[in-house]
Amino acid sequence: MKYIKPLLLLLVIAFSSCSSVKVATDYDTKVDFNKYKTYAFYKTGIDKAEISDLDKKRILRAIEAELSILGMTKASNPDMLVSIFTKSREKVNVNQNRNNYGYGFGWGWNPWMGNGMNNNVNVSQYTEGTLFIDFIDKEKKELVWQGVGTGALKIDNREKKEARIKEFVKEIVSRFPPGKNK
Repeated sequence: MKYIKPLLLLLVIAFSSCSSVKVATDYDTKVDFNKYKTYAFYKTGIDKAEISDLDKKRILRAIEAELSILGMTKASNPDMLVSIFTKSREKVNVNQNRNNYGYGFGWGWNPWMGNGMNNNVNVSQYTEGTLFIDFIDKEKKELVWQGVGTGALKIDNREKKEARIKEFVKEIVSRFPPGKNK
């Protein structure tokens, strides 16, 4: 019983520290990101994203929610424009599990080993998606920040798809503005 609590704590830490969305960001180091208080969506860029209009709406709603948390507001005359781009590709995952159940010492034949060797190969196929979120300075018409999130897509049903999109957006936008976690 005294080992169960530390084991559970270790498992919670292990699972909570692993995000299933890998995020990378890049930005213009000469930009003062504190000046951006308002935003609007850049329709021209968003229209080029090769996903359904429903998924575009889901992504834009998630971005609105995350930017609202950062204190930014949507405006008709914004400081910055927000655009998105998506891509996906099929991936194959191959895992080989080797379990050796034999006992014995040293080299040579082991009469107790018998058929103790067990090799399992698991092959799975999935879609890996990448979401780019671009922040563009409206006045200069220049890209000032880009967040890129990559991970497996789970599209079993609408609720799971929506939750996955929210997770992608949250992980990406949480890295904005640069240096906030210093």
